Order: sequence, then structure tokens, then C-alpha cells
Amino acid sequence: MSLRKLIIIGAGGFGREVLAFTRSIPRIYRDWEVYGFLDDNVSALRNFNKGVEILGSIAGYQPRAEEVFTCAIAEPRVRLRICQNFLQKGANFVNIISPSATIGENTTIGRGLILGAFSAISVDAKIGDFIIINSYSSLGHDAVLEDGCTLSAYCAVTGGVQLGEGSFMGTNAVILPNIKVGRYAKIGVGSVVVRNVKDGITVFGNPAREITE
Repeated sequence: MSLRKLIIIGAGGFGREVLAFTRSIPRIYRDWEVYGFLDDNVSALRNFNKGVEILGSIAGYQPRAEEVFTCAIAEPRVRLRICQNFLQKGANFVNIISPSATIGENTTIGRGLILGAFSAISVDAKIGDFIIINSYSSLGHDAVLEDGCTLSAYCAVTGGVQLGEGSFMGTNAVILPNIKVGRYAKIGVGSVVVRNVKDGITVFGNPAREITE
């Protein structure tokens, strides 16, 4: 049985990180092989020898039956828009889970998850579609992540936290237990969130407070 072809959408820095994640997964745990990237910047890999090439632009690509996809674009709105467009074209998305990541029991996971090295999901969590949890980040028990959330490296989402669709956490951000973060909210680098965050706002600091961009 031939392996399916995995295409990484986005050939920027995070796309190269995802490529490294895929190469760390033993073949026994996957039914795909990395085939290439899609990116509107055809020169994105010019200075990097990755052994795979950019196959074409994102918007103009038509998925084929033997292909599967992962989306390595950190910005939630862009990622969700691209993934929804590809779903409408019939694309299939796979979960990319680093072998060093851990997932607790009774956790539900959607499609298109990227789970980085030494990240951890505790028990009874609910993970939506097209989520990015980068290296060394953790989710506590009963955490809920709606579609399109991004956790940068070294983030801590503690027990009972709810992250709304498309929310974004910068590196080293922490959210205290049972906090609710609104849709498309942004948590700044190193921030400590101690109260609920409204939809669409940016918070920063310790304790995190709303800022205007």
C-alpha cells in the first residue's frame, strides 16, 4: 500500500518547524510521506535545503485524492480561511503530533491539529479543528479550545480554561484556571491572564490588561 502525500500549507519559519515535527514521527505511526509545501511566496525556501520544494501557490491549488494536508500558518484568521477553502475543495487534513507530546485520557481532538515537541494535553480536554499547540506548551484538565486557536511555545493553559475560536497566545503566556478568552482575542508574550478576556481584544502584561494596537 502506497503512502499518501502530505503537503504543508505555508513554507515560512513555522512551516519548517512542522516539517521537522513530521520527520520525527516513526513511519509505523503514519500513512503519509511529506511531498512538499504550498506558499504564495515561491522563494520562501530559497536559503534552506529541506529536501522538498514549494509545489505551487495556496489559493490556486486543487487537492488530489492521494494527498493530505496540514496548515502551518500561525495567524488564526488566515489559517481558518485557508483550511475552510481547502475543505470545500475536498481536501483531507491530518493531525501532526510530535512523538514527545503527551495526550491525556478522554480527550477529544479535531482535525488538522499540530502538536509540537514536549507539549502536553491533560485529561478530559476538548480540542477543535486546525489548532496549533507549539513546543513545550501545556493544556490543563477540562480545557476547551475552539477551532483555529494558536498557542506559541511555552504557553500554559490551566484547568478549565476556555479559548474562543481563533484566539492567539504569545510565547510564555499563562492563563489562570477557569478563565474564558473570547473569539480572536490575542494574549501578549509573557502575559498572565487573571480575568476573562473579551472577543477581539489584545491583552498584555502581568496581570494582563487590554491594550490598543
